Amino acid sequence: MKFRIEHDTMGEVSVPADRYWGAQTQRSFENFPIGEEKMPADLIRAFAVLKQACAAANCRLGKLDETRAGLIQSVCRDILAGKLEGHFPLSVWQTGSGTQTNMNVNEVVANYGNAQAGEKLLHPNDHVNMSQSSNDTFPTALHIAAVTAVQERLLPAMDTMLACLRKLETENMDLVKTGRTHLQDATPITFGQEISGWRSMVEHARDMVIASLDALYELALGGTAVGTGLNAPAGFGEAAAEEAAKLTGLPFRTAPNKFHSLTAKDALVFSHGALKALAANLMKIANDVRWLASGPRCGLGEIFIPENEPGSSIMPGKVNPTQCEALTMVAVQVMANDTVMGIAASQGNFELNVYMPVMALNYLQSVRLLADGMNSFVQRCLSGVAANREKMSEYLDRSLMTVTALTPIVGYENGAKIAKKAHKENISLKEAAVALGLFTPEAFDEAFHPEKMV
Repeated sequence: MKFRIEHDTMGEVSVPADRYWGAQTQRSFENFPIGEEKMPADLIRAFAVLKQACAAANCRLGKLDETRAGLIQSVCRDILAGKLEGHFPLSVWQTGSGTQTNMNVNEVVANYGNAQAGEKLLHPNDHVNMSQSSNDTFPTALHIAAVTAVQERLLPAMDTMLACLRKLETENMDLVKTGRTHLQDATPITFGQEISGWRSMVEHARDMVIASLDALYELALGGTAVGTGLNAPAGFGEAAAEEAAKLTGLPFRTAPNKFHSLTAKDALVFSHGALKALAANLMKIANDVRWLASGPRCGLGEIFIPENEPGSSIMPGKVNPTQCEALTMVAVQVMANDTVMGIAASQGNFELNVYMPVMALNYLQSVRLLADGMNSFVQRCLSGVAANREKMSEYLDRSLMTVTALTPIVGYENGAKIAKKAHKENISLKEAAVALGLFTPEAFDEAFHPEKMV
């Protein structure tokens, strides 16, 4: 491998000749050989957006000439287009402020820009990082990445799932079946009503996710090192936020208190809490589906789901609810990530939180897993759910809890006597009610209509 010599304030460093990063990136690459987790690509793209925004703002405010500003913006567009993949190699497990990733972006933009211009126009600190600090750029990139991921990945996945659930709900609204509470038989419900509960869970979670984005639209840019805005011109935070909003089409705004935005990560915790709520709801839905599909002969077997692959290496013909299992594992991971988010956010000391890279990793992983998991679940399982009408009818006929329809006539205690006698003697509710002398056969038939209990 060929190398070139780069330098920073600590001296000279050998850098791979085919890479555009500089000395500070190389030092971080060598000093943190920890784990396999690299800075998320979504975060790097968010940095490209904010560096464009900062260049435009600095140009507007007379700090940066149009040539350099245009060159920075051009390079950032190439980053967003994926032309510089492989030039952002740093580990998540680095400085907790993300300084080295900020410098990684600064160095790549400067070196690639200079190569494109054919002359040395850009310095990573003096031009690309103008009016900025890692302490306000990393939290800004984190907010931009979080909101963008939710808007572009998660919300569309939720909408796809909702469309599927609405279709299933409509198709099965009049199909009466046994309801269950405590994993025990309960009064009747329609399958469509049951699905409507799933649909409403996703709708409520969607509302929570959207509500949580408002605080993430606040950007820390303009706070620089400790929140005072040192070395940034007046109005820079407002101008940079306006430019970011133009670039993304999202309502970003400058944070009103930069001391808060540098040290507190409560907006991310709140937003991830909505992701956790979604994960909890998805866990319930996936579990319901696999319970209802259990069998095929010795389980509930009330629904059919797609058979996607063999389920056992030893039991021929076995097929398992694998999409349900994948989605529930996603839910568990998101719940675990939420613990990381809360602990990391609690560690803001004085003017800065230094757990931001791990928060970036966990938040963005949660969004990606939820979106991918929902899309896969809908495509390969939920869209193929079909009711086993025969089995639902059989369970409804055998259910003891339909006796509840009789309690307004004979009272709770007599209703219990009917149910217990029917269960103990393995006879129907009608036979038990008649044997107890509480109904004649004709009176029972007139009073007992389980299909009307929904």
